[in-house]
Amino acid sequence: MFTTKPTSVSSPLYSISKNSMNLNFPHLNTLLKSIKTRSISFPPIKCSVAPSLPPLKPPTPAQIRVDILAESLPFIQKFRGKTIVVKYGGAAMKSPSLQESVINDLVLLSCVGLRPVFVHGGGPEINSWLNKLGEEPKFLNGLRVTTESTMEIVEMVLVGKVNKKLVSLINMAGATAVGLSGKDGRLLTARPSPNADKLGFVGDIARVDPTILRPLIANDLIPVIASVAADEFGQTYNINADTVAGELAAALGAEKLILLTDVAGILGDREDPSSLVKEIDVKGVKRMEEEGKIAGGMIPKVRCCVRSIAQGVRTASIIDGRVPHSLLLEILTDEGTGTMITG
Repeated sequence: MFTTKPTSVSSPLYSISKNSMNLNFPHLNTLLKSIKTRSISFPPIKCSVAPSLPPLKPPTPAQIRVDILAESLPFIQKFRGKTIVVKYGGAAMKSPSLQESVINDLVLLSCVGLRPVFVHGGGPEINSWLNKLGEEPKFLNGLRVTTESTMEIVEMVLVGKVNKKLVSLINMAGATAVGLSGKDGRLLTARPSPNADKLGFVGDIARVDPTILRPLIANDLIPVIASVAADEFGQTYNINADTVAGELAAALGAEKLILLTDVAGILGDREDPSSLVKEIDVKGVKRMEEEGKIAGGMIPKVRCCVRSIAQGVRTASIIDGRVPHSLLLEILTDEGTGTMITG
């Protein structure tokens, strides 16, 4: 313990009294007094202010394109090396600008590592040639009634004209396409439809053998397939292109099936285009069909989607082919552009 003896010590700076410790700091007192009377001045503090930045310029078209490409990276990674089956038809075939958009989208997807298989119909072209030859197109529940003479026209138009035109367009756009029908390599074996007495030579698919497609896909070629096939006796049948696409997607273990149509997708109310159903599972689709909300040409589309999912295809989408770049919107964005059906 520190103790202070009863004595006093003096110095110029401080003094200690006998009974208590009184400190006396003359210099400190003078300093405090000066501060109190504001007699001390401090040099001004110099602050450097950053110069104002120039206003941001709006992004250039090139920057916008690069940003979009960067944002699509996760989707490209998700689908890279995966097979997707695209059914092409309807309005997208009638309009030259939409046709160019679809072909360019398909080639772009191929260039970034996806493996597309292109299945096509040709309804408008077939109707045009039937009218030229004096035959009236007839349909039953969205399926073409196909007589023997009609079947000849269907095969000539689909295999000889539409298929080769699409192959040529894809080749000109920078990819390499190979044109086939269901007859080639026994890719598809047909059988008569249960409604053959009403539909004529409209067939179902009895068997799919994708052997001929696998080396084409593995070598980054794009198969372009016309929806015509023969049965075991060589009889030719017209097969709904949606059905062909769905069965091929299942046989190839495709990641995704996409049907390009003339409507926005599945509508909750067929009279209200704004009632688009963005995503629905198989049970929901079946319920809508039972309630009569899915009818006409949408029935075979929905059924082939459901059947393909039941056979292992992960998702199936019905999208609006009238929308430019709808194919890219469906695959490379979260929003999509139609109805996606899941298991």
